[in-house]
Amino acid sequence: MSTGNEEQVTFGPLLAEGKTKQIYAHPEDPNLVYMVSKDQITAGDGARRDELAGKGRWSTITTANVFRLLNAAGIPTHFVRQINDTTLLVKRCQMVPIEHVQRRIATGSYLKRNPEVSEGTRFDPVVIETFLKDDARHDPQIWDEDIINMGLATAEEIAWMAEQGRRVFETLERAWASVDVTLVDLKIEFGRDSEGKLLVADVIDNDSWRLWPGGDKNRMLDKQVYRNLKEVTEQDLQGIADRYALVADLTGKLRI
Repeated sequence: MSTGNEEQVTFGPLLAEGKTKQIYAHPEDPNLVYMVSKDQITAGDGARRDELAGKGRWSTITTANVFRLLNAAGIPTHFVRQINDTTLLVKRCQMVPIEHVQRRIATGSYLKRNPEVSEGTRFDPVVIETFLKDDARHDPQIWDEDIINMGLATAEEIAWMAEQGRRVFETLERAWASVDVTLVDLKIEFGRDSEGKLLVADVIDNDSWRLWPGGDKNRMLDKQVYRNLKEVTEQDLQGIADRYALVADLTGKLRI
């Protein structure tokens, strides 16, 4: 199977497929895989699903630009290089089934779990929450003791992931501030490479964060716009597409 605009590439077998991406083996190097983004946007653990033409391209551009910044900052990631509009070459990882969420500003689901906290409260340092990746259970929140008891990571690895998560957030926070956009919160994941080394992995795209231009929630650029919709119209999808395209473009201008 071949794909590509900038570069022709032959995929190995399909290894995994999620709601928004596919993972293919590298035909020659077992330590590498191809990550291909799809034009799917989902919410509610996949209960809502729409085709958003161009999303795969914008996700790939955004993720590539973000991971280049992280690599330049010395943060260990799985990113190798962008192949074409929808394909990334990355290190093959066994994903740790935990979502790590860093929160600078209290909003959204955090307020539902912590009603004593006022919206807009600023956290310094960032608050880190962990959630088990399990759609059937709606990604329940878990704590360090749960992670250890489930055999997902050691105490040392948990501390390392927390430290790296803060580094990722602070790096991207500075980068977004360079274009007057506030990074409100951020979701990242980790994986273990063929040597067992933990790396920042998966994607970081416009589904991964909240972005408020000028700190104004009413101007949000991220996936929350889609989550907030009661019904989805073609006009709504066009507005979301415009935001995703803008974010992809802006990530090419970020500076740390």
